[in-house]
Amino acid sequence: MDRTQSDDDPPSRRDSQRQSFRRLLQSSFLRFIRAEAASGIILIITTVVALALANSPLRERFASLWSMEIELRAYRVALALPLRDWINDGLMAVFFLIVGMEIKRELIQGELASLKKAALPVVAAIGGMLVPALIFLSFTYGTPQSRGFGIPTATDIAFTVGVMAILGRRVPLGAKVFVTALAIADDLGAVVVIAIFYSSHAALTGLLPVVGLTLILVGLNWLGVRRLSVYLIGGVLLWLAMHSAGVHATLAGIVLAMCIPLTGRHGDRDFMVAAEHAVNVYEEGLFGDAAVERDQLGERRESALRALAEVIAGMKSPLHRLEQHLHPLVAFGILPLFALANAGVELPALSSGSTLWQQPVTLGVFFGLLVGKPLGIFVFGFLAIKLGLGAMPSRTTYRVLLGSAMLAGIGFTMSIFITGLAFRDPALVTAAKLGVLSGSLGSAVLGVVWLRLFSQQPSDAVRAQQ
Repeated sequence: MDRTQSDDDPPSRRDSQRQSFRRLLQSSFLRFIRAEAASGIILIITTVVALALANSPLRERFASLWSMEIELRAYRVALALPLRDWINDGLMAVFFLIVGMEIKRELIQGELASLKKAALPVVAAIGGMLVPALIFLSFTYGTPQSRGFGIPTATDIAFTVGVMAILGRRVPLGAKVFVTALAIADDLGAVVVIAIFYSSHAALTGLLPVVGLTLILVGLNWLGVRRLSVYLIGGVLLWLAMHSAGVHATLAGIVLAMCIPLTGRHGDRDFMVAAEHAVNVYEEGLFGDAAVERDQLGERRESALRALAEVIAGMKSPLHRLEQHLHPLVAFGILPLFALANAGVELPALSSGSTLWQQPVTLGVFFGLLVGKPLGIFVFGFLAIKLGLGAMPSRTTYRVLLGSAMLAGIGFTMSIFITGLAFRDPALVTAAKLGVLSGSLGSAVLGVVWLRLFSQQPSDAVRAQQ
């Protein structure tokens, strides 16, 4: 492993470097949190707009917009799908690409990189999927509606972090890290559920192009290819192959993410060599021979700085570069568009809606998110801490942990996405979406009230550390 300091560095210098590194990681995480919070606020606005339009005199035009068929042609390939399907199957593949890159980054470098770090959020995420699924099945067991068991198992990270941002410093940074890692582990579980339970059974011959393209992408990674365009072309072909084979095409985003390299062309040693060379060149001008011509020295400095800049640019991996470019597009474009296309549920009037509110699907999703999510996360997390498998997040109490688990019941994006995979009957889709919206809203309100009552504002000393 590359080393950036010698063993004879004084302890004070090592401590200073460690603190600087921690601050760098913390600031990176805070930037991520702020981006997710802003995305969550945009999602809330677009959801309200979709609900308003779906329950206004414009509802028929609004509904017909998403059923409008659009055909795309490329060479001899033509594909025609309704606008909503282009969003749910096409654009959401880009969302899953972001999800896959976040999962890969966390598994290799982040909060899920080691067993000790991953234990608490992973165990809590397992509980947060099992208990809601069991609650849903208790309402729908023995009926075809039980196919929707995966709907209340998801956590929407953007919505959840957006609500946490509203609470400000009442939610400690440790709790935010825990919920973010839990949501990423939750996304990984959702991907497995979709792949196993919500992809149609494809014939072996139909899967051969999928397997072949996947092996090609893996081979590109193994050969050290870092040109993103090559991977993106392979990802598009993989999406088409999955769509034709009956495997849900959005999973192409996950497969592609796992194949994009997480290491850059240059490493720490290259940076140290280039930086040392640049320092030496500058020292020559300050302390070296005065006879050195200024023009020659200026050229050497520019050359050294260009070499250093090239190394720094090469240290950023293709995965980080792609994630940096796509994250704003997904957060502020694709997800709001998905919300507009899918959150427009026609809310029943109080006089005629009692039957819909009593639907097993609606009740299963509602109680799965509102009760099952916090119960599963908190109980499994509590057991993981007590058994020594994981540690309580910094500056977090059990009360704050429970409040954070309540907020994790906001399952908007992935829950609505799984609804479209689980059911084709419009009545069941409406019933499930009603459960998702009401359960997510209830979880948000319950979590906010709980944390405002039982989470203390940090002291000035703790606030400075955050």
